Amino acid sequence: MKFRKDINGLRAFAVIGVLLFHFNASWMPGGFAGVDVFFVISGFLMTGIIFRGIEQEKFSILNFYVARANRIIPALALLCLVLLVFGWFYLTPLEYRALGKHAASSVGFLSNFVYWSEAGYFDAASHEKWLLHTWTLSVEWQFYIIYPLILVAMRKFLSIKTMKLTILIATVLAFIFCVYSTYKWPNASYFLLSARAWEMLIGGVAYLYPFTLQEKKKKFVEVIGLVLVIGSYFLISAENAWPGYLALFPVVGSFLIIQAQRNDSIITNNIVFQKIGTWSYSIYLWHWPLVVVIYTFALPEYYIYLGMALSILLGFLSYKYIEKINFPRSFPTLLGYLKCKPIYIAGVVGVLGSVLFLKTEALSPYRFSAEQITILEQQKRNPREAVCGKIENGFAPGCTYGDGPVKAIVIGDSHSLAQMVSIGNRASINGGSILSLSMDGCSTIKDLYVLDKNGKNPEYDCGKFVSNAIDLSAEQYPDVPVIIINRTSSTLFGNNEDADYETSPPRRFIDKVFTERSSEYIDNMTGHMLDTICEITQNHPVYLVRPTPEMKKHVPNTMFRDLTFGGKRDSIKITLEEYNERHSVAFKMQDKAISQCGAKVLDPTPYMCDNEYCYGSMDGAPLYFDDDHLSSYGSDLISPIYDEVFQ
Repeated sequence: MKFRKDINGLRAFAVIGVLLFHFNASWMPGGFAGVDVFFVISGFLMTGIIFRGIEQEKFSILNFYVARANRIIPALALLCLVLLVFGWFYLTPLEYRALGKHAASSVGFLSNFVYWSEAGYFDAASHEKWLLHTWTLSVEWQFYIIYPLILVAMRKFLSIKTMKLTILIATVLAFIFCVYSTYKWPNASYFLLSARAWEMLIGGVAYLYPFTLQEKKKKFVEVIGLVLVIGSYFLISAENAWPGYLALFPVVGSFLIIQAQRNDSIITNNIVFQKIGTWSYSIYLWHWPLVVVIYTFALPEYYIYLGMALSILLGFLSYKYIEKINFPRSFPTLLGYLKCKPIYIAGVVGVLGSVLFLKTEALSPYRFSAEQITILEQQKRNPREAVCGKIENGFAPGCTYGDGPVKAIVIGDSHSLAQMVSIGNRASINGGSILSLSMDGCSTIKDLYVLDKNGKNPEYDCGKFVSNAIDLSAEQYPDVPVIIINRTSSTLFGNNEDADYETSPPRRFIDKVFTERSSEYIDNMTGHMLDTICEITQNHPVYLVRPTPEMKKHVPNTMFRDLTFGGKRDSIKITLEEYNERHSVAFKMQDKAISQCGAKVLDPTPYMCDNEYCYGSMDGAPLYFDDDHLSSYGSDLISPIYDEVFQ
């Protein structure tokens, strides 16, 4: 195929949109649609390669795969290796373990499935994933594997004309499925080929059904396409369901720019866009890890501009010295394909990533100092949490911690689960044990529904669990004290670590769905919390634990990095005023439970706070395993507050 400058310029539009969105989403809130532009271009180019080969009766599936491997794997493998070396020195075991898994899945072109099973693309946790952007390469590679197989099989039964028509029909059907699946399975649709295939297929349609236009009409079609692409970058945002029907704008815009066939366009064919387009693949590869560096190490804002410039520089170097390596594209015999070097490169990186994923903990003594290990040990969570916090049909497994008869029942959410071992140890000292009836993310409120992260699909599991826990406690353990531990302020106001927590819509409701955290919503939730507590006091003494101070940084990670770069370890803290302000509504609700229902309060703050500050660490060890859940050390530190319950 003759080199087309307009398509190269379109690549520049795609990567610029992605870069600006990732480095600062407020600049171009829909810049992530640049990925969809890439998919259209890819579909156009691959369809051209395959159809020309089929029409000339010289298409080789193996040669096609080798060409794609030569193009994609070397630069990707280098990126993974650089990150694995970097991670050896600067990432915690949990982070490095995740990086190993993600590196292996990236070079195996399965990372889209891995990220689908983890956090959503726009979630805050996504900024901790160094290779998140490789999901697009996995989608493309899966398309490259399947697409030529289908076309070669079709050719055995269909004419070229019928094949073209079939692809056109398939594009329409795939788009309809995309719209449906985006609203039915939003996270899966974002990451999986099934909802993205139409974008590549429409690129194929652009090749198979080219427009024949006069020069004036070419300019008009190009302008319409540019308006659609650029408009989508500014008018669409992460709040929109994606890809869905809105993806029509950047996709159809790209389709029109390709159909305009304007190799003399000053917009797409200027020297800047041509260079960026040529380097676009490598720029795309390197930009996201730089975004993660800025986020992870909390670098000043001006690093954003440095990061963008460095993305282009690294993209240029990667293109010049890696992408342009001339690997063989074909081999004379079938066994000759075993000499395809990029496959072995991917294999080495995949094995290395897998080993690091499986053996990261065992490597810690070789990577870290004793001080660093002291910090990192506090990231280890309750080993029984996965089992004891698993709820089935509204019932908890009923795990006990400690040794002896049940002296208390602990009900709550993940803040409760984090402390179970320490509370159980305290019960053992007093000759007994505790019964764990806690559920991650579940406030202790009867009849509570919880929406998913997309604000949809209400689940009653939480409310049913709380009701069952109350009934079981009353029937089997009457008069046994109940300890309630909740992250109440998160339920009321959102997570404090989220920048937009005050405006994020609530995901929990009882008898009415609220779209904002209004005073009516807060009154509704606290009223039902109070009713639930008072119901429990009818059969048990109830102890309410004051809210855990919430730090604004991930405590072990911050301490680890401060120590790694020679900083102080005990600098993570919030003011006592901040703590009291954040939890004032929770305090009032608990105080009402004391006066109206006879509940009692257990306060951990004397162990964690002084007259001015609440601290994230003491004596060089983190009190938290993240920013708000107590570590084993933190839980042990405050555990004397529970002696009152057991004595």
